[in-house]
Amino acid sequence: MSDLSEPTLSPPLWRQLQLTAQALASIRAGTSGSIAFELVEPALRPGVQSLGFQVLRRLGRAEALRRHLAKRTPPPPADALLCTALALAWDPVSSPYEPFTLVDQAVEAAKRNPTTRAQASFINACLRRFLRERDELVAATEHEPVAQWNHPRWWIERLKRDHPREWQRVLAADNQQAPMTLRVNRRKTSVASYLLALRHDGQQGWPVGDDGVQLAQARPVLQLPGFAAGEVSVQDAAAQLAAALLLDGLPAGKPGAAPLRVLDACAAPGGKTAHLLERAGQTAIEVTALEVDAVRSRRIDETLARLDLQAQVVVADAGRPAQWWDGQPYDAILLDAPCTASGIVRRHPDVRWLRRESDTPQLAQQQAMLLAALWPLVRPGGRLLYCTCSVFREEGSYQIEAFLAHNTDARLLPSPGHLLPQGGGNGRGVPDNPLGDHDGFFYALLEKPAR
Repeated sequence: MSDLSEPTLSPPLWRQLQLTAQALASIRAGTSGSIAFELVEPALRPGVQSLGFQVLRRLGRAEALRRHLAKRTPPPPADALLCTALALAWDPVSSPYEPFTLVDQAVEAAKRNPTTRAQASFINACLRRFLRERDELVAATEHEPVAQWNHPRWWIERLKRDHPREWQRVLAADNQQAPMTLRVNRRKTSVASYLLALRHDGQQGWPVGDDGVQLAQARPVLQLPGFAAGEVSVQDAAAQLAAALLLDGLPAGKPGAAPLRVLDACAAPGGKTAHLLERAGQTAIEVTALEVDAVRSRRIDETLARLDLQAQVVVADAGRPAQWWDGQPYDAILLDAPCTASGIVRRHPDVRWLRRESDTPQLAQQQAMLLAALWPLVRPGGRLLYCTCSVFREEGSYQIEAFLAHNTDARLLPSPGHLLPQGGGNGRGVPDNPLGDHDGFFYALLEKPAR
């Protein structure tokens, strides 16, 4: 998902509020935001998604206000519409519309939808009361942690335990819009050349990391110079660390020797697979991209085709090597393991409301299973890079500590560990940080000593 939207004629606000509330109701029922917004008709999707992202970043406050306004929770469609209006209207400074306009249009949205028509008067009464008593109601919710930070209580408590000095900064960063960061394809151009192309196109950006450019202002990808030609891809700066960590330091294959065998497990949508191939340069490298989901695996093919790159794409479960492994060990394995995605909440603000506290240990168990299954596939002298887009230690440092305790043939090489999301907004004020304004990630590079 992205906050970025193409220019389009604005539909009536009441209609946008209807569709935003419907997406919120779907997310509350367990549908991912990507799917919920994808179901909105294309002409209306950009505006609805933009409003939806704002609602999701303010939902904790909206739900707290609704509890003060109504003794009982209304039916899900009405509650979604009421909370949508409250999320957008509670802070006039950051509201996209005047509060009176939002209230009026929310009531109109209720009247025009058969699923909320019976609650239109109730919604009207709640929102009119909110307009009259806004300051008092906001003050009454000010010290409720979920309202203040717009994250579930369990999530807040876990961050406090995992990052006692940084938890407030992480939560604040989660509620900001993420910048747009590009990865420059070093096979086709350079960061310096691409920055010149941006300036020639009237855009501004900064170098981040080895291959990245962070834009001052997000743009539709087809408006980016060189995108269609495969010169750049969209990828967060923290995610761009994977290729360098895995490949740098591996011995380059000699002329005529077999290429380095690299496995990218859990590879969709293919960004890291592509970066491995781009970064390999003149080194002979043979990459297998593994993905258990056949539909998602097609995105790997599309990514590689646009960038003129080749890899063997295999639809299979990484945790069951007997079903796909040819018996030849790998020089390097990238395990970008399934996780809570707690480090990319800025880009996917629905994640915090979709996840449950019980998800973390379940995912940690899956991560441990994948590590155990893939480690025997690494040749002596080879390496495995474990990473997750999570800020929770159970999916990061604790996972690796447990793995090392049970695998004496593994050695932890210098690795970034936990990278916490950076605030700052669209790349402004980032020179002090080589990675700029980046997402949350965890990296651990494991080496199997040569015999």
